[in-house]
Amino acid sequence: MKKLFILIASILVTSLAMAQDGKSKPSPAAIATGKIGDKTITITYAQPAVKGREIWGKLVPYNQVWRTGANEATTFEVDKDVKIEGQDLKAGKYSLFTIPTEGGEWTIIFNSVIKQWGAYSYDASKDVLRVKVKSAKSENLVERLTFNVASDSVILTWEKLSVSFKVQ
Repeated sequence: MKKLFILIASILVTSLAMAQDGKSKPSPAAIATGKIGDKTITITYAQPAVKGREIWGKLVPYNQVWRTGANEATTFEVDKDVKIEGQDLKAGKYSLFTIPTEGGEWTIIFNSVIKQWGAYSYDASKDVLRVKVKSAKSENLVERLTFNVASDSVILTWEKLSVSFKVQ
């Protein structure tokens, strides 16, 4: 009986450990970090996958605030004051939301409330900055949502679409 109990406990502990593994999550956590000039940018987000689904206009509705990832709202942190698309953003940590549109013009939103689950409690009155940018279609499929910090911009890619915004 004692051996059976130990075997069951071992299986349970192993199963729980596997469930906690980030790679086994449907939308694993990710961090994109890089420098633009002397400024360090860190984006913390969860990576949803396409999994054969229709993303734009279906899974991610048009003309609605999106958490720009999965699970908790994506965060955008910068260690020095920057300009986003020519507009001032103070050093700090922000929730990063977007509003995708079918026409390709997206709104990028920096919100002062971090640690929000999704966009369910999103409050536009807490927005620090909003900028408009254009999305671009691609022939290449990117299965998981990905952020990259490039030499002068931040680029979001997912499915067959990319959106970038300039950072100075």
